[in-house]
Amino acid sequence: MNAAPATAPILDVAGSIERAMRVLVAPGQVVELRALGVTLPGQPARAVLAGYFDDVAAFARAAADLDGFARGIYWTLNPLTPACLSRAPNRLAAGARAACDEDVLARRWLPLDLDPVREPNTNATEDELAAAIERADLVWRELRKRWPGEEPVAMLSGNGTHLLYRYDAPADDAETVRDLLRQLSREFSDDTVKLDPAVSNASRIWKVPSTLARKGPASPLRPYRRAAFLGGPPWR
Repeated sequence: MNAAPATAPILDVAGSIERAMRVLVAPGQVVELRALGVTLPGQPARAVLAGYFDDVAAFARAAADLDGFARGIYWTLNPLTPACLSRAPNRLAAGARAACDEDVLARRWLPLDLDPVREPNTNATEDELAAAIERADLVWRELRKRWPGEEPVAMLSGNGTHLLYRYDAPADDAETVRDLLRQLSREFSDDTVKLDPAVSNASRIWKVPSTLARKGPASPLRPYRRAAFLGGPPWR
């Protein structure tokens, strides 16, 4: 797995996002798009902009419009009730209520988030990112032995790695997911890379592929990078 640096030209950000999201979401699925730390030219800074989408192409265009103007751009991993659309239908808005666990219809993904250990609110160095990629490869190989036939969607978050495993379960299955993530964290975390056990909530948000991650100030040692969709089996 190789990182896509922030300087790498992406001529069609919206198209790249749309192609990835069509793998990650089911047709007609309602998802929230949430951008944190938004600063648009000529507009007041916004802590959050959010909207609800059942149109993947509209989702991709909205995310691309904010690319580079937010600290991070995220989507809700699990399908939301269609009633959420009324909060901001297929558009972004300031003040739109964020999704909560009660808005989730069911679970569709088991999320594994592997991040290099570093100071808070900093971008990863190349060595730190490489360590997270190496650890994700280890986790992937080990879980392939335990869960035959189950292959994850692999992504780079910009500063770490994401593995998404299909997981069909009720939305309120938090205890089972929490216990599994804690077990995997004990097994695969150390002082270099942590597998985050705290991503078990049903309304968890996840980095939108191809968008720029701006965790902290950019520098040659700790640059901004794009999240990257690396592939995996499509939604089924």
